[in-house]
Amino acid sequence: MTEFALAQGNFLLAALPEADLRRLAPQLEVVQLALGESIYEADRSLKHLYFPMTAVISLLYVMHDGASAEIAVAGREGVVGVSLFMGGDTTPSRAIVQSAGEALLLKANVLKEEFRRGGELQRLLLRYTQALITQMSQTAVCNRHHSVEQQLCRWLLLSVDRLDTNQLTMTQQLIADMLGVRREGVTEAAGKLQAKGSIEYRRGRITVRDRGSLEQSVCECYQVVKKEYDRLLGPQAAASVSTSSLAAYTRSVN
Repeated sequence: MTEFALAQGNFLLAALPEADLRRLAPQLEVVQLALGESIYEADRSLKHLYFPMTAVISLLYVMHDGASAEIAVAGREGVVGVSLFMGGDTTPSRAIVQSAGEALLLKANVLKEEFRRGGELQRLLLRYTQALITQMSQTAVCNRHHSVEQQLCRWLLLSVDRLDTNQLTMTQQLIADMLGVRREGVTEAAGKLQAKGSIEYRRGRITVRDRGSLEQSVCECYQVVKKEYDRLLGPQAAASVSTSSLAAYTRSVN
């Protein structure tokens, strides 16, 4: 498969005009990301921009005592490493692979040159950044005002939206670290959702059995984030879509 064809696996790249994508494609490198892998650390210069295809990446803030909390999640609808084109080059957060898979790597110097061109790539990256800021802000509100069960529902829906499967490989301890809550709280919340038939949890694997039930249990934060992604990037930006629908997505953004 050519670099051009591979790039269609990321919605931002797929939304570029063909001429822009063909110019950029030879600079893209396919990388395999393993579960739990750190792709960048806090306060270190970023060397690459990641365009996830099948991988899902969590942006975490880690405290001095080792406690952590997820501030955003990114998948094939977006990009990881926005500090590179926002002028910061570093960030206080950490990026960890939440779901193993593939991503496209673009070197920092290439990205900066492309961004200076202006045009569609710059527009899409800035609109994505606005959507990402909304997700970060809403996550802070959710963590402060909503129950662990509601937070877990939000996290599950945002995660499966970025995958081609309804299964997540994730222990309750890792989820607790993502949400910044005690493991016992996640165990109780997951038990309630399993009793409702919303999910099934076995040996570090969560299967979403009834998405409608999750959507009924989730707080307003999920829809706030989804609507902003839809508004800024197109109606399928935060939803799970097949390869055949990428052309329709591209037309909706261009």
